Formats: sequence, C-alpha cells, structure tokens
Amino acid sequence: MAEAIGLSRLCVVRIFVAGATGVIGVRLVPLLAAGGHVVAGMTRSARNAGLLAELGAQPVVCDVFDVGALTRALVSFAPDVVFHQLTDLPDDAGDLAALSDRNDRMRSEGTRNLLAAAAAARAERVIAQSISWELPSPSRRAVTAAHERAVLAANGVVIRYGQLYGPGTYYPAAPPEPPRIHVDDAARQTLPALAAPAGVTIVADDRAQPASSGE
Repeated sequence: MAEAIGLSRLCVVRIFVAGATGVIGVRLVPLLAAGGHVVAGMTRSARNAGLLAELGAQPVVCDVFDVGALTRALVSFAPDVVFHQLTDLPDDAGDLAALSDRNDRMRSEGTRNLLAAAAAARAERVIAQSISWELPSPSRRAVTAAHERAVLAANGVVIRYGQLYGPGTYYPAAPPEPPRIHVDDAARQTLPALAAPAGVTIVADDRAQPASSGE
C-alpha cells in the first residue's frame, strides 16, 4: 500500500466501506458519495441493501468472517481505499461487559480478514476505526493495541475516535466525559484521512460540555 494517496488522486476514488450501516458508516457513506467518489457499502444483512443504495453506495452483503466471500467482494470492486468501520456492539450499553468478546473478535479476526482482502484487491489504503480512551480490561486493551498495530503494519491510517454521542449512540442527549465527539462531526472529520499519511490520528472534540442539571 502506498504511504499516502496524493491529493490529485482524490477527484474520484473507489472506496469500500466495511461497516457501512454503523453509526459512523451511515453518515460517512453519503459524504463520500457527495464528494463524487464511487462507494461500495458492506453490510451483513440483506435488509440494509436498500438503505445503502439510498445513501449512494453499491450494496455489498457480506460477513467479514467469511474470508472467501469477503476477498471476492473486494477484488471485484477493486477499491483504492478501504474503510474499516466494523463493530459488533450491543444496542444497550449495559450489555457491553457481557458481550465484549463479540467486538474483540471483530477487532482481531475481522481486522485480519479485512486487511488480507484489501491486500488481495491491491487497495492503496486502509483507514480503520479505533478509540482514544483507555479500556478497563487489560485483555481488551491488548486487542485494541493489536488491531492498531495490524493496520499500521499495512501502512494504513488508524483513527482514534472520542466517545461518540448524538442520535444512534449510547449518549443520544448529553455528551459523555472526554474524549468525545458528536457522531456527525466524527463522520465529517473522517474525510481528511483519505489524504493523510500512514499513522494514527485522533478525532475528538473536547469543547463539548455535559449538560448541567440547571439547564
């Protein structure tokens, strides 16, 4: 993969978004499409294909854990850039501790599979979601660190997002403690990663303040 994609190449880029129906993905896809890029959006559920088409993406129904299907999908689309916005998080934040193994698998096996498929498709860049706060469990911290190392070893970009707040997140009203960022801003601030050099970038906005009880 190239160290950076030159700005002159960004007029029209073929972009594959894995996790296109996640809280960032559904906001990122229309921004990419509006920028004139050719976008494919991957989802595990055929029910989401219509939504992705409405957002401006070519729907790709595929499971990241099906290596053969995943590789065929990426090779067929031939992306310049692959976005890794995949998560496997429960709808209820109260279930995070009990179901953390699912997201750990996405960050480990899922990341390996997507990087391998991107390499097979000769994608120039992988841009992957990560987090900018420290997890409480040593094992989960290790999974996150390994996820980031794998992306960086592929000469990719790691985006460490602050805790997301806004519609569709665990914090739909008042923002959480820092680091944090509104999910709409997170999607917009993801776009510059298309031209960023390989490495780690942080997307967070600590200007937001939690609402006080008097407001």
